[in-house]
Amino acid sequence: MFMHGGIAHILGNMLFLWIFGDNVEDQFGHGRYLAFYLFCGVVATFTQYGIDPGSPIPNLGASGAIAGVLGVYLLMFPRARVNIFVWPLSVLLAIFTRSPYLRVPAWLMLGLWFAVQLLLGVEGLANMGEGGVAF
Repeated sequence: MFMHGGIAHILGNMLFLWIFGDNVEDQFGHGRYLAFYLFCGVVATFTQYGIDPGSPIPNLGASGAIAGVLGVYLLMFPRARVNIFVWPLSVLLAIFTRSPYLRVPAWLMLGLWFAVQLLLGVEGLANMGEGGVAF
């Protein structure tokens, strides 16, 4: 749960935790947030194990724990909006509106994250014998 499949993997996870996780932590408190994060990671690990219990390949990644945090964020803040930077559109926005950010509903970003996880997870099922990141 604390290892990652490369620098892009850890940076992507940290970005989503930075944007969404701090709000959940503010609501839960530090200790309850840590316990919740670890609980989600353990549930995700057992779920991964349940999919292929005979696999000799270790589980890698924090996506399950992060999915739990993002899911509870969506429940706690259903109408929240987030600022995103989209290259090169944001450069044009900065020129014409003085702000490079698009303001989108948080559920849209979380839905995109979920879709990416789902696609990568399905791809991972096709390569189960090779190992890799748990999505």
